[in-house]
Order: sequence, then C-alpha cells, then structure tokens
Amino acid sequence: MRKIWDIHGGVHPPENKTQSLQRGIENAGIPPVLVHPLSQHIGAPAAPIVEVGQRVLKGQMIAEAKGFVSVPVHAASSGTVSAIEHREIPHPSGLLAPCIVIDTDGKDEWIELDPVDDYTTLEKADLLHRIRDCGIAGMGGAGFPSAVKLSTRDDAVIDTLIINGTECEPYITADDMLMRERADQIIAGIKILQYLIQPTEQTLIGVEDNKPEGIAALRQAAEDSNIEIVVFPTKYPSGGEKQLIQILTGREVPSGGLPADVGIVCQNIGTTVAIHRAVQFGEPLISRITTVTGDACSAPGNFEVLLGTPVDYLLKLGGFNQAQCLRLVMGGPMMGFTLKDTSVPVVKTTNCLLAPTTEELPPPPPAQACIRCGLCAEACPVSLLPQQMYWFARGKEYEKLEDHNLFDCIECGACSYACPSNIPLVQYYRASKAEIRKQQQEKVKSEHAKARFEARQLRIEREEAEKEARRKARQEAAKKKAAAGKDPIKAAQEKAAAPAVDPAQAAIEKAMAKRSGAAPEESSEETLARLQKAVETAEKRLESASAKLKEAEAADAPNLGALQTAHERMTEKLAKAKEELQQHQQASSGASDTDDPAAAAIARAQAARASKEDKSPLEKAQEQVASLEKRLTKSEQKLAEAKESGSDTAEVLEQSTAKLREKLDSARAELAQISESEAPVAAAASTNDPAQLAIEKAMAAREAAAKLSPEDKARKALESLEARVEKTRAKLAEAEESGADTVEVLRDTLAKLEDKLAEARKDPGVEG
Repeated sequence: MRKIWDIHGGVHPPENKTQSLQRGIENAGIPPVLVHPLSQHIGAPAAPIVEVGQRVLKGQMIAEAKGFVSVPVHAASSGTVSAIEHREIPHPSGLLAPCIVIDTDGKDEWIELDPVDDYTTLEKADLLHRIRDCGIAGMGGAGFPSAVKLSTRDDAVIDTLIINGTECEPYITADDMLMRERADQIIAGIKILQYLIQPTEQTLIGVEDNKPEGIAALRQAAEDSNIEIVVFPTKYPSGGEKQLIQILTGREVPSGGLPADVGIVCQNIGTTVAIHRAVQFGEPLISRITTVTGDACSAPGNFEVLLGTPVDYLLKLGGFNQAQCLRLVMGGPMMGFTLKDTSVPVVKTTNCLLAPTTEELPPPPPAQACIRCGLCAEACPVSLLPQQMYWFARGKEYEKLEDHNLFDCIECGACSYACPSNIPLVQYYRASKAEIRKQQQEKVKSEHAKARFEARQLRIEREEAEKEARRKARQEAAKKKAAAGKDPIKAAQEKAAAPAVDPAQAAIEKAMAKRSGAAPEESSEETLARLQKAVETAEKRLESASAKLKEAEAADAPNLGALQTAHERMTEKLAKAKEELQQHQQASSGASDTDDPAAAAIARAQAARASKEDKSPLEKAQEQVASLEKRLTKSEQKLAEAKESGSDTAEVLEQSTAKLREKLDSARAELAQISESEAPVAAAASTNDPAQLAIEKAMAAREAAAKLSPEDKARKALESLEARVEKTRAKLAEAEESGADTVEVLRDTLAKLEDKLAEARKDPGVEG
C-alpha cells in the first residue's frame, strides 16, 4: 500500500454531488450566439485576427496569443463575426473585457484539422507549440497556459507527474463524469504528458475515495501502463495543487515556489483530455464538460458545452427556475463567485453553474466580532494565521500582510467556513491582494515615468551642455581672431613708419611707364569713350535690375533679398562709373593745352587728393558712419536669408554682423565726439600726410572713448543690447507668424541676448 500523507487543517462540507450524477454527459448543442472573451486564462490577453463581417469555421483561430504566457482563442462553431467589443465576462468584479461575438449558422463546419498519428516522432518543442496553438489552458483552476507549465528546464529533473482528479468542491462532478465515460482519453493524454515530461520515477492520478465508479474506470484504462491511481480520504481542499502534492508525496512546495522546484509537474484531468484531442486529432480547445446543478434546476447534469455559450442558454438545458434561485454561482460553493448577469459566456475554466435555493444554501448571517477562537487557523490548509491577516487587512497594513505570506492563501474558503462569527475572511484577503497588486502596478508605472523623466532631463542637460560648448568655442574663436588683429593706433604707427607713397608721384611713374612703351597707350578720346560706354552699360543693367526688383516685390518672390542686393550693387557700380567719367572730363578740361598723358595723370591724381583733403574730419566721420550703416543693413539681410534657408553660413554671418554693429557703435561715438570738439580734429586734418592723419584720427577716437565715464560706457552698451533684443524679438515674432525655419535659431539668439542684457543690467554702473 502506498503511503498517504495528511495536510494541515481542512474541512468537510456537505458534498451534494448526487444531483448531477443521475445521467451521463450530454451535448449542449449550438447556441445562436457565441461570445469569446480574449482573456480566459492567466497572462496576456489574445489579440483579434478577424474582422466584423468575416465568416469563420469551427476550430479557426480568431485571436492569436500575445506574449509567452498567453494562448490563442478559437471559434467554437462556424458563423459570422458580428462584433468585437467590450462585454461583461465571468469574473468576481463583473468587469467588462474585449470579446469576439459570433452569430452561428448551425452548419458547424470544421476547418481542416492536422492530426498526428505518432506524436513520438515530434520534438518536444514542436509538441509544445502544437499544444499552445490549440489554446490549451488549465481547466481545473486559474487557467494557466499548459504549454508554459510543461516547458520545464532541461537542467530541472522531474521525477513525478501528478494528474489531479480530486474535484474536492461540493456539487461539482464534471471530472467524475469525465473519468467514468472517457477514462481511455485521460490515459492517452497522460501518455503524451509522460513523453513530454519524462518523469524519472512515477506517474500518479490522485482521486478522492468518494468517486468509486471513476476510480474503477481509470484503473481499467491504465491496466497495461505504468500509471498508478492513488485513492485517499475525502477532505476539502485536497484538490489544491500544493495540497495534492503533499498528500501523494509528502513534499511541500516552498512559499512562492513552483511544483517543479521539488521535481513535480501537476495537471488536471480535463486538461489531459484536451491535450489528447489537440495532439492526436488536431482539435483546438473549443468545448468542455460543465456541471449544471442546484435545487433550482429541475434537470441537473453534466453537459459538453461549446466555449462562448451564454450561461442562460446552458441553464435552460438544466431546467433552471429563476424564481427559486437565491443566487447563481459559477464554480462551487466554497470558491465560486456570484454571477450578476446570465448573458456572460462559458469559458475554459467554467467547471460548474450552481443554482441553489434559499433552503439549500441560505445566505450567511451578519458577521459578528472576532472571538479569537483560532478555528480559522486550525482549518487553514496552508498553515497561515487567518486571524492576524484579518486584522491587518482591516487596518490596510499591506506590508504586514505580505510578511504573513498573504499570497500563499489559495482562497479555498476553509477559514470562512469554520468561523463561528461568520466573518467573510476570504473576501478581505481577496480585496487586499487586489490592492497590493494595484499598488505594485502603480509603483512600476511610477518608476517607469521617473526613468522617462530622468532620461528626458539628461537629454535636455546634454543638449544645453553641447550648446554651451559651441557658444564657448565661438567666443574663444572670436577672442583668438581679435587677438590676432592689431591695435588701430599701432597699425597707424606702423603705416607711418613705412615709406609714404604719394599718389601723385605714383600717377607720374605710371604715365612715364606708358610713355616709355612699357604698356600700350590710351588716348584721352579712347578713355572718354570707354568710360562713357561703362556708364551706359551700368545704366542699362541698373534699369533691368530695377524692373526685376519691382516684379519680385509685387509677387513677394522668395528671391526678393537677392534681387535687392543685386540692385544695390548695380547702383554702386553706376555711381562709380559716373565718378570716373567726371574725373576724366575734369582732368581733360584742365589739360586741354597738352596731350601729355603723364600730365593728365598728374592732374587727375592731384584732383583726387584735393577732393579727399577738402573733406573735414566731421564729414569723414559721417561718411564712415553712413558706410558702416549700409554694410550692416546688407549683412543683416544676408543673415536673415541664410537663417531662412538653413544655410551653414548663418553662424559666420551672425558673428560678422555682430562685429559690424560694434564698429558702427564705435564710429557713432567717434562722430559724436568730433561734433562736440572740432578743434583737435581740424588741427589733425590740416596735415597733408595721410599716415599722420590716420594716427591722429585713431588717437582722437581713443581719447574720445577714454573721456567716457565707466557709467557712460556701461549705459551705451546696455542701450545697444536693449535695441538688439527688441529687434530680435520682432524678427522672432515675424518668423513664428509665418512659420519660417529660422524660429529655433532666432529663439536661441534671443535667449543669448537676454542673458547678456540681464548681466549688463546687474552692473551697478548703469543704474540711474
């Protein structure tokens, strides 16, 4: 005789199994509508692969598995997909979940099946893949995907395969009828599991002693095999996986562990039949045996029902009387849950529909205060401390609940059954588990959000650091370039030290060279004709440029800036050509009495010198300011065009424009100084030496800057920055309104200018 171990605790509620054992398994038929929830198991829900309006066949996959812990869903009969929507599913919370609704056509047409004559020719991976594709999940508990459970590690030694035929819940007889009528299919499925698992020691079928006919059928079917049927005394909840392992082997699965950790794999009776039909016939899991019982049913029994069949359809087959029923329960009275809606479908884990009357299963009396009797601890099959867990659950002390191994609770209800105060202990544990899982999910989401936020902050900091590095690099380049340049006074002194070149003497030497034959001579008439032709050509080109510019302005053409620049250049060329022509005419009239080209050249040079020397320092300063303003305008136009087109020269043009602004500010300051005091400048302009004039001009500029107080200098710099900030803001507003590509560039420029302006305003010298 095999030794049988006992488990801690347990209870003996009334069995009430005889009602549904009066007749054999009956076919429930095809309902008008099938509702297939996408989540009928533990793990990730399946994903639809059919569309509304599509016709499907019996056994056709309509939703594919998503993730490792997941199984597909198959159509239980042929028909048309009428909806893919959220509907209420069998669940204690009555939640809604995605479902595929099929309007059946009554034809029950099968897809082409792929049976396997000899499964021993298949590799383990291929066999597991077939089981997974057929949607096989545990049919006696929470619905764990069978292929995952059977995918044992190669280094894990499994010595025992256990088949659970206990069915310890009162009222439920689905597995008992399966053993009585289909024992040969159970044994065939177990042999497939033996081939997959290859247990090194034993294969056991555990059955309680309250199923004598099922035990006899199993022993007859397993007569010529190495499968042992082990019978043990009836006790609830001996059907729990860990409890059955302890009863049959004496081994205890550690807290938080799996049966494979102690060398055992456990499967349900109904699951073995589903695996047999999937492998040897190619049939996916589309039906199961379900018990319909209770005194509110006039014809209780066991039905082979298509998955997705509405509960109300199945209840009608059992003679359900709604008026007599206190509450409709899916599952047994110990671990089942109340159904609020009879339109929910039968799923892979629906082993029983219980419709008791008030006399049969009266409602529990109101809960009273805990008297600390300890009966709940004596009844707990997992050796937990239900009383302490109850207080922690009421106080929402979830950490202490976890410390007391809350998740080892199998929610069998033995503690609630034994409680003399009628406290619904299991409900407290279920609610606490749900809250802990919710907190864990929120923690994961929070950590994920935190990681994303930190990654974003790092990215922003990196981008800012890169921008700062580029800015510093530009500053260093500007400093090096400025350091490489020469001081204007020093440059003027070097120029004065160099041998002076008299333009008049240069013109004489050039004319003498022509006379000596070093270069071809050009008569005064030829020069006049050439200059007149140059003026005419420049006028024509300017006229053409003006016409094109007007057309571009009228059409707001994108090349308007380029045409404006070309028009300005042609205007300058025309002015220069006219000036050269005028100088030649003046020189020709002054030298009409001679045809000597040298004399003519000398006259022209002297006229140019006289014209230049006649200008006062104030006029020269004004011309300098005007010239710089013109250059700055052109540079700003080019910069705007470069930014708008995204040109790589934008950064260089921006630096050049900034330098021109600085030069213009300096020239304006110099002009203001000259306007205030013309005497030193007039004296400086009295000299005929251009080098000396340059030296004195530079000295005057330095003296003018030196006379400015630090407050005036800071104030002028602040005014210049404020003007630049306002101008940049205006350009940014225009760019944002027009959606130009230069928005980001202008934003960066404005930010830098605002930083500089803020620093300048901090200077106490600009206050008041």
